[in-house]
Amino acid sequence: MAMATYFDRDDVALPNIASFFKSSCAEEKEHAEKLIEYQNKRGGRVAFSPIAAPAKTEFASPLEAFEAALQLEKDVNASLLKLHATSDKHNDYQMSDFLEGEYLKEQVEANKELAGYITQLKRVGDGLGIYHFDKTFK
Repeated sequence: MAMATYFDRDDVALPNIASFFKSSCAEEKEHAEKLIEYQNKRGGRVAFSPIAAPAKTEFASPLEAFEAALQLEKDVNASLLKLHATSDKHNDYQMSDFLEGEYLKEQVEANKELAGYITQLKRVGDGLGIYHFDKTFK
């Protein structure tokens, strides 16, 4: 949400990039809710802890923000792979299947999507290129 808020500011004014990050935030919330629901279905207990504020809320460029977003996705993917390895170690095939079906494939796709945007941003450069990128951004 911090990235969406940044790009929505009046002194940054890149509304399509802001919308992308807002949608990404909503998607991550849905992922958390699915995992909570799955945990409850299996008789587990959900333990909540505080979520720290983002370390960075200002970005020198959209490129920097997309690179940070890609790193976050890679970190999430690594955590999911560790969780998958734990479920395999304990012969919890349902959990492994759940992670594969709900998260792992999507993580690969998200990483590729962000990497593509990074490549495009490197091509367009600063100034008018960023404006055009935002205007044509889905």
